[in-house]
Amino acid sequence: MRPEILNPLFAALTDLKGVGPQLAKPLARLGLERVVDILFHLPTGLVQRYPADRLDDAQVGQQIIVTLTAQDYRSGRSPRAPFGVEAFDSAGDHVRLVYFGRTAGLAKKLFPLGEPRQVSGRLDTYGEMRQIVHPDHVGEPGDPAIATSEAVYPLTEGLTNARLSQLVEIALERRPELAEWIDAPLLASRDWPAWREALTRAHASPHDAAARDRLAYDEIFASQVALMLIREGLRNRKGRAIVGDGRLTGALRLPFGLTGAQARVGREIAGDMAQDVPMLRMLQGDVGSGKTLVALRAMLAAVEAGTQAALLAPTEILARQHHATLQAMLAGLPVNIAILTGRDKGRGRESTLMGLADGSIDLLVGTHAIFQEAVRYRDLALVVVDEQHRFGVAQRLMLTDKAARPPHLLVMTATPIPRTLLLANHGEMDVSRLDEMPPGRTPVDTRVVSVDRLDEVVGGLERHLATGAQAYWVCPLVAESEASELAAAEGRAALLRERLGAARVGLVHGRMKGPDKDAVMARFQAGEIGVLVATTVIEVGVDVPAASLMIVEHAENFGLAQLHQLRGRVGRGTAKSVCLLLRSQNLSETARERLALMRETNDGFVIAEKDLELRGGGELLGLKQSGDADYGLATPEQLVRLLPVAHDDARLFVERDGGVEGPRGAAVRLCLYLFERDAAVPLLRSG
Repeated sequence: MRPEILNPLFAALTDLKGVGPQLAKPLARLGLERVVDILFHLPTGLVQRYPADRLDDAQVGQQIIVTLTAQDYRSGRSPRAPFGVEAFDSAGDHVRLVYFGRTAGLAKKLFPLGEPRQVSGRLDTYGEMRQIVHPDHVGEPGDPAIATSEAVYPLTEGLTNARLSQLVEIALERRPELAEWIDAPLLASRDWPAWREALTRAHASPHDAAARDRLAYDEIFASQVALMLIREGLRNRKGRAIVGDGRLTGALRLPFGLTGAQARVGREIAGDMAQDVPMLRMLQGDVGSGKTLVALRAMLAAVEAGTQAALLAPTEILARQHHATLQAMLAGLPVNIAILTGRDKGRGRESTLMGLADGSIDLLVGTHAIFQEAVRYRDLALVVVDEQHRFGVAQRLMLTDKAARPPHLLVMTATPIPRTLLLANHGEMDVSRLDEMPPGRTPVDTRVVSVDRLDEVVGGLERHLATGAQAYWVCPLVAESEASELAAAEGRAALLRERLGAARVGLVHGRMKGPDKDAVMARFQAGEIGVLVATTVIEVGVDVPAASLMIVEHAENFGLAQLHQLRGRVGRGTAKSVCLLLRSQNLSETARERLALMRETNDGFVIAEKDLELRGGGELLGLKQSGDADYGLATPEQLVRLLPVAHDDARLFVERDGGVEGPRGAAVRLCLYLFERDAAVPLLRSG
């Protein structure tokens, strides 16, 4: 149960006076549904208004406050023409107040002729005439509601800054008095305000660094405590030792031996699985470093011990590819492997569910469908999560709940994470690292080319296809947009089909239905399609050895981690592979540095560290993904700066201060609930 003291903050906004269904819709579009959402919806800017006794004292371009008297109305001939209010200040200086749209009635109501009104708005000129377009405030002279300084909030259609500011006032009034959860010496050394004061100051000004840091720290600290409680809770749950006898792993017939890194990581995983404490380990490995083989050997050890294993993938494309890859590697071995995705229906799905329940299926590969309620395992002992940044802590825990006893958990990522940021999402895990590439993987030759040379690039692609090789062409958008000049996959595919022939060009993107995407991918993997035009739907997992050319259009609009993943789609065969990064003419200095780095190195760990240095956490933290780094207040810069401090304080809270049972326990419980770290809630209830 949520502590009663927080209930006023978790009331629905529709419970507030004046918030009906019509206002609730734009609020919901911003993710604002409860009072606490408004409380943490912080301003991004500040409007400064300058009081003026007369118009001649004000500067054009300023937001001003001035008393005006309407003398006349001016309507255009067309109903769509702007409506004007001819007004004068106390000295007789003229200004026109302009309203667009069908707002004549509103303007007349706000400005009755001959009656003075206090007006706030931006003073501009139109030709020789002064004007204020859509004044933001109109009131009686001396109206205290018109402030000289006003915070500006992120808005959406149907929601005004004034209305949102009113809701912020209500939310601030509902703040309870909460005990302090930050360690006293830390609070003093940083000169941070108390929680209630920090909220007041943060809403008053987006430039109050101390207040913003305090609130960001609260959020990061709550995440760190939650991760540590999860780790502590899982470690305290009785698991079981899993030790294989080697009959299956020894029978694997591979064209190459293990690298030193694969052997080392394999021993680390085997050592974890041999304990009755559930394994919680992350496997980091660059693109092509052999993570799948390491995971397969761990899963075979589970099968050798008479249990089951499951591999969770973030997309259907990747799940089906994993299934095909593992089937090929397991050819001839007595291992029953199945696949389950959200698209599987009918008898096939029922057969898979029965096989899992009776134990006749040893290995299951699938998407999030594998932890749905209807899925039951006879004896699940190992869970492998691929591309873990697409899954949150809660999703990983749901899968571990599918076993009678907590299974061992191995999560994998091909997105290198800087050491300083591993704590942000994975503080509950041990980390293994594959830092050695298997033999035969040749570095990809990366080149940066101006998009102005598009015709040359298409000509080079045509020559590349003539040799029998294949290629990818990645665009940042699916369809053309009036608001963007970026390349769209649909338009690029049409151009290439006209130039190269329709049969040689395939198209895949996230808006396509699963079967349609699978059909195109199957044709590409079979060599029936020469070039695959795509969005980043092919970012992870797609494995076509004959594809040796990657073209990324408007590469400056992709993150370094994404570019590195895309480049990893080529260089998987024996042919020399090339990655062309097409750039725009006008690049920022940071964009130039990032593209230069891609050209200089193929080492994903070097790229990750440099990306962190150049632009903060960015997508390395998963801020644009659906995974763990669900930070609404903390910016990437604050995460990098405050995370080590929050981690140390969280560790002291859990280890030194007795956790939720210690002197700070009640306060930290409130902090966790306030930031809704739901993964920790079951542990708090049991504690």
